[in-house]
Amino acid sequence: MNNKQIKDNPPQRPGINWRSFFWTIALLLVLNSLVFPYLFKPQIVSTTYSDFLDKVDSGLVTKVNIEGSKVFFTISNDTLDKKDEQEEIVYETGKMNDVNLVDRLLVADSPNKNGKIEFTEIIPRENSPILNFLLYWILPGAIFFFIWRSAMKSMRGRMGGNYMSFGQNKEKIYAENEVKTTFADVAGQEEAKESLNEIIDFLHNPKKYTEIGAALPKGVLLVGPPGTGKTLIARAVAGESKVPFFAISGAEFVQMFVGMGAAKVRDLFEQANKKAPCIIFIDEIDAIGKRRDGMTTNDEREQTLNQLLTEMDGFDGKEGVVILAATNRPETLDKALLRPGRFDRRVQMELPDLEGRKAILQVHLRKVRHEEIDLDLIARATSGASGAEIANIVNEAALRAVRNNCKSITTNDLEESIETVIAGAKRKGKVISDNEKRIIAYHEIGHAIVAAMQTHSAPVHKITIIPRTSGALGYTMQIDEGERNLLTKEDLHNRITTLTGGRAAEEVIFNKITTGASNDIEQATRIARAMVTRYGMSEEFDMVALETINNPYLSSDTSLSCSPETAAKIDDVVFDIVKKAHEKAKNIIRENESKMHELSEYLLKKETITGEEFMNILEDKN
Repeated sequence: MNNKQIKDNPPQRPGINWRSFFWTIALLLVLNSLVFPYLFKPQIVSTTYSDFLDKVDSGLVTKVNIEGSKVFFTISNDTLDKKDEQEEIVYETGKMNDVNLVDRLLVADSPNKNGKIEFTEIIPRENSPILNFLLYWILPGAIFFFIWRSAMKSMRGRMGGNYMSFGQNKEKIYAENEVKTTFADVAGQEEAKESLNEIIDFLHNPKKYTEIGAALPKGVLLVGPPGTGKTLIARAVAGESKVPFFAISGAEFVQMFVGMGAAKVRDLFEQANKKAPCIIFIDEIDAIGKRRDGMTTNDEREQTLNQLLTEMDGFDGKEGVVILAATNRPETLDKALLRPGRFDRRVQMELPDLEGRKAILQVHLRKVRHEEIDLDLIARATSGASGAEIANIVNEAALRAVRNNCKSITTNDLEESIETVIAGAKRKGKVISDNEKRIIAYHEIGHAIVAAMQTHSAPVHKITIIPRTSGALGYTMQIDEGERNLLTKEDLHNRITTLTGGRAAEEVIFNKITTGASNDIEQATRIARAMVTRYGMSEEFDMVALETINNPYLSSDTSLSCSPETAAKIDDVVFDIVKKAHEKAKNIIRENESKMHELSEYLLKKETITGEEFMNILEDKN
């Protein structure tokens, strides 16, 4: 090793292992106090005080030690057995309140050379202040310190954090070779990718934009329902840009102590400025960015939000630091966070349309072995599904293929996985009586016949009476031939009528009703109420908005915005819509009662029939 290497890497002196040092001191103190005094202690035999006095008067006692409330004495070896001559035996007795003891010991004879009993009294003395300090302060403190340190290290290992890192950041920096996701892995969000392509181009070629004076948008807010790929597309932007990627959840900023979240924000932007150009991704930003309304206060969250606003104002967009944030509750965000100069751009991540679902299917089918798949059929059957749900459907199909000992997945596997995701797995062990199974068959055929006999109604794709784990005892699946973006008043009336077809079949055929229509009733009422309060499809209220939607991307809860009198009138109109649809369904069942019997018997025999089989029997095609 040359001099330069020695200078750059000086030899390390071995440091003192304080932990071992403290444990060694503690062990020595314990041994000194509790162990060593008893290792060489002579054999002690308990006796009575009267026996002690008898031995003193008999001249057998050679030595007496008075220690506190006890008296220890030894006797001449001549009186002991030969087996005990090799070791000294000390007798112990309690000290009585005997004021004449000293006088008796002074005049008593003893086998000693001088004929006197040797006696002493040990006066108890206190430990030195240094020893007391070590025993009662240093030693317990050291023990508790090491116990606490070991416990915190164990917690740090389980939680992946540092128990001493108050105010330090835990964001993971994804290096250029770590983020493998690209836009090729994102499908069904072409508009979002187009909006984000400009940011990628800016990070690659900033000079092209700075020459004309353009600045990079400081913040891009990704908004959409859960499962639409907001986090995925943020990683894809980092993968396409090949820049450092800081990823953190909004909930990680909220700490127990006030000011800790703000410190994390400062640390995050300090790291980002050092790594510029880079991307910061804050998932679920609504955790810290909720609107400040003055009604409820949370000092920690508000300080964190204020620090975030300050940091976004403090950096220059020309440096190449881009903030991507995701939320499915944009209506709750603070207006100061959404103003120009902070989150300059909003990218909508909506549920994919028909072509988007086909593209998503192709992306996920590349990861599994499959035969030729009817993408159009599967895409139409998954109407309203998000990208995450489609990925789950493909995975369920692959698992089903493995269970069936198949080497690749088929269209049938995907169809079955759709039903599994929607209605749950088949309950093969469910015991249903023949009478109940007959009622279920007529109920489902009732839905199918009512749907088939109406115009502008989606074709029947499948009918089954096999129970599912979701609680459904059977279901009728309809699939539209194409993507429907607008629904007419007649379309919605037909849907309500189809939903009431199962109950109508029970009433017409069996002259009784069951609990099997509970979900149909719920859906029919929801559609009818939306027609009145949101879509303006009633003559009584015309185009008046009587209901507002809360959390449109999550629960889609609604709240009425009208007087109690108007709410009562709404109930009357909704009742009238559903009742008329119910009567229409019963009329359709009565007109096709013979087909009801034929189709129900066929369904009872097969348990599951396709839409093609259903239409062949309904139209007498053999």
